[in-house]
Amino acid sequence: MRSPLSIELMLVTTVVLWALNLTVTRYILTHGFEPLAYSTVRYGAAALVFLAIALVAERTLRIRRRDLGLVLFAALCLWLNQLSFVYALEKTSASTIALILGATPIFAALIGLALGLERLSRKFWIAAAVSFAGVGLVALGSSAGISGDVRGDVLGIATAATWAGYSVAIAPLMERYSASQISAVVLSLGWVLIALVGFPQTAEQDYGLGWEIWALLAFATLGPLVVTNILWFRSLHRIGAARATLVANLQPFVAAVFALVLLSERMTLLQVVGGILIAGGILTARRRPPAPASE
Repeated sequence: MRSPLSIELMLVTTVVLWALNLTVTRYILTHGFEPLAYSTVRYGAAALVFLAIALVAERTLRIRRRDLGLVLFAALCLWLNQLSFVYALEKTSASTIALILGATPIFAALIGLALGLERLSRKFWIAAAVSFAGVGLVALGSSAGISGDVRGDVLGIATAATWAGYSVAIAPLMERYSASQISAVVLSLGWVLIALVGFPQTAEQDYGLGWEIWALLAFATLGPLVVTNILWFRSLHRIGAARATLVANLQPFVAAVFALVLLSERMTLLQVVGGILIAGGILTARRRPPAPASE
């Protein structure tokens, strides 16, 4: 019989690690690591960890031929997600990106609709309009107008959209494969694409950044990428997606708070209002993100 406290502890730990990842990545990128070099090293290490876990636990990485299209699509979405994620955090604040990522479930529903997997009600369209209005206010508030950080805001929106696409692709795969097996295959394919694009930066990167940066990189890899996958899928298995994702929806707020406190970032009134609208839209739509965040 499950312990409610242990499940709640796993969920809270997952949300905190996801939320901290934005602040940690922003700090690393502003202290010497080039964006693509960071992604190449981080995802390469995570892929190796998942490959080891999958080979020990599952003893196979075999994917059925009928699922190869979904796997490749998931890897492509993950690749685009990481490109937009690291450059978004290089160009704008972690708190801004955290609030924008709150709209990810809305993007997931729209992608599901486009693929014929969703039937959306009038209430959803109202909720989507409210959430996207919130995204607009967050973007405007990040620079007190349409200037300055607009590229980072656009990349933040791309990060949310591509993560939604990844989540939609992963959901049916999780019905046929274990989390470690899918993570090992998709992360490895995604890493190959990241490494190809990021080779120039990776080759030219100065790696003498001090132990603090490397310790944070190890945390960003093992915590938000590896540990959260294990905790998240165990929680889904034991209490279901409906209850688990209610807690996961706290991530954008928690991430914004961490950024404000740890990085001394500032948040404008427009951003606060925008964040409230995004959260209100999600609650109205009652959407459920189908896969964990692993940035």
